[in-house]
Amino acid sequence: MKKNKEIIIDLIEKLNEASKAYYVNGTEIISNYEYDKLYDELLTLEKETGIIMGNSPTQKVGYEVASNLPKERHNRKMLSLDKTKEKEDLLQWLGEKEGLLSWKLDGLTVVLTYDDGILTKAVTRGNGEIGEVITANARMFKNLPINIPYKGKLILRGEAVISYEDFEKINNEIVDIEAKYKNPRNLCSGSVRQLNNQITAERNVNFYAFSISEVSENFNNSREEGLVWLSNQGIEVVPYDKGDKTNLLNVIEKYANEIKGFKNPSDGLVLTYDDISYSEGLGSTAKFPRDAIAFKWEDQIAVTKLLEIEWSPSRTGLLNPIAIFEPVELEGTTVKRASLHNLNILKELKLGIGDVIKVYKANMIIPQISENLTKSDSIKIPDKCPLCQGDTKITNESTSKTLICTNPKCPAKQTKLFALFVSRDGLNIEGLSESTILKLMGKGYIKSLEDIFNLESFKKEMSDMEGFGEKSVNKLLLAVENARNTSPERVLYALGIPGIGVATAKLICKYCENKWNKIINLKYENLIEIDGIGDIIAKDFIEYFEKNDVSALVSLLKIDETYEKEETVLKEKVFVITGSLNSYSNRDELKNLIESKGGKVTNSVTNKTDYLINNDINSNSGKNKKAKELNIPIINEEMFLDLIK
Repeated sequence: MKKNKEIIIDLIEKLNEASKAYYVNGTEIISNYEYDKLYDELLTLEKETGIIMGNSPTQKVGYEVASNLPKERHNRKMLSLDKTKEKEDLLQWLGEKEGLLSWKLDGLTVVLTYDDGILTKAVTRGNGEIGEVITANARMFKNLPINIPYKGKLILRGEAVISYEDFEKINNEIVDIEAKYKNPRNLCSGSVRQLNNQITAERNVNFYAFSISEVSENFNNSREEGLVWLSNQGIEVVPYDKGDKTNLLNVIEKYANEIKGFKNPSDGLVLTYDDISYSEGLGSTAKFPRDAIAFKWEDQIAVTKLLEIEWSPSRTGLLNPIAIFEPVELEGTTVKRASLHNLNILKELKLGIGDVIKVYKANMIIPQISENLTKSDSIKIPDKCPLCQGDTKITNESTSKTLICTNPKCPAKQTKLFALFVSRDGLNIEGLSESTILKLMGKGYIKSLEDIFNLESFKKEMSDMEGFGEKSVNKLLLAVENARNTSPERVLYALGIPGIGVATAKLICKYCENKWNKIINLKYENLIEIDGIGDIIAKDFIEYFEKNDVSALVSLLKIDETYEKEETVLKEKVFVITGSLNSYSNRDELKNLIESKGGKVTNSVTNKTDYLINNDINSNSGKNKKAKELNIPIINEEMFLDLIK
């Protein structure tokens, strides 16, 4: 059954990838015949196993948008687990019994209900008594079936999580550093509790069951047999091992060795009794159930010396204190810095340069200072911003004291502009993210846009910075150097002028035939002549160049002012492209050719379409059928080339 589920998931991924390529990107990665063959195979497997995943193409279920998440009281209160960091405590707790040791996943606990084989309800843990109903979102969990073979009532508990790989991928797509998620658990919680379940689907949330609350099946009084049964229903369970007093310590050691490579966030282990009747007879205290106990990893602690406090700027003006210390080895990596988060922590630790401190990795991941052995308490809070020398101010946000820069023109507060400047549609400097820009600002290497093109001067210093290294610095400097060779439309967009997006920048440059001096000296009456530019954009454009001298920045660039007058052989002609191509490497290449000759390319065949380009003129694809219904000519590449000649 497990093998069948893996085949089902693999088929779903292939079919969904093919559908996305066709309907979103306009490309075909598999033939219609192959798609139908895989679809039929999936349909057969779903019927044979009774396992149907929420993202299966056989389910015509649209995305749902809710106005709010309703609340619901749990039938049984969901208690937290008692905890220990001592392995011997686990041995004593288990006694002569057999137990199951599993990962304590760090995500969001969810209670699922299946009725007659269908997922009918999903509720978050909430405060343990009342949770939020997230049924539509749970149906989007990547590995969770919405239909299972068992037709009775089933209630189970488990953890929704997002893997480290997906966490990094999602965070890397967020340009605004302040909007980035702090850890996978926060991202998972935000993804599961969305009002629009399409967002949940896009976040790759997985679900792993850890216990059964209600079912009429008999598992021979064994919790393990219950988990095996869940697996046979297509529901993934938290990875576990069986243990007793003879091998429990070895099993714990096995997990300790695996945690560094474990794909999902975990903050420890959970030990439960295998004997169901014994577990149920234990009851619970006011705070903890008696049939399970959590094991938290004992922190590896290193002693080192504090070298400096770095005040790291953010785009909100916040100056975050970062402790820099002599490098130490922790959990297999070299660590030399730790965030102090706010001034409260800085003062509580009574830090001073040269102090002897203890450092560790919280949950074996995040570096923290646990103790200051010297307590010289000599750190002075800076009264000037290290980046712009503007005045600083201590503020109280709730119970936390923070330091902010009061200068509204501090470069750190302009990081959105810097990020836009180096973005893909701007100067396209790969590797210079908003977080990297802030780090370089914190060191004083970037204060203006021009400074980006002078980073070579700080090559050695950058190579010594945390998270850089010689190889990544060389790659970044090469990207900066390549970015000097650019086009007028890229520069115009990158300046961040209000209302000037990619398309508008192209229109302006085309109007000026790519001559930079002509562009920056445009008059109001010239601008409003350009299609798509109105009064407000024209005024903002004029005001920008009146207030900003960009000559120093432009002098560092090599702007290609080459201009070819647009051909109009395809003027006002609308094309749709489908199927595979022979003479062009991809559809964008053909699209660019059509646009260069005055034509337009759209994704859908409508009564406004003039030509459908498809090398398989006689295919029965949806677009071909639509074109024939509307009497729109279907032409192949050869016929298209004849057309433009």
